Amino acid sequence: MSKICDITGKHVRVGNNVSHANNRTKRTFTPNLKKKKFYLEAEDRWVELKVSMSALRTISKKGITATLKDAKAKGTLTEKAVKKLKNKPKAV
Repeated sequence: MSKICDITGKHVRVGNNVSHANNRTKRTFTPNLKKKKFYLEAEDRWVELKVSMSALRTISKKGITATLKDAKAKGTLTEKAVKKLKNKPKAV
C-alpha cells in the first residue's frame, strides 16, 4: 500500500534523526493519510480516495468537485485517483 495522497500528491520523505551528540540516523516522514468516501453529485456516486488531512481541510472548504478540478489542473492528481474517478459503476 503506497503512502501517497490522491489529491495533493504528498508522499513519504526521508530525513535524519539528529541526537544531542549530532549522531545522524535515517528516518521517514510519512503524511497523515486516511481513506475517505466522497459523494460526487454530478455523477451520482461515491468514490473512495486516500487523502491527507490538509487535503481534507481543502475539500471541506472548497468542495470535492472544485478540489479535484484544481488538482487535475495542477497535475497533482495521482493515476490511481484518475482511474477511480473514470470507473463508473454498472447500472443495475
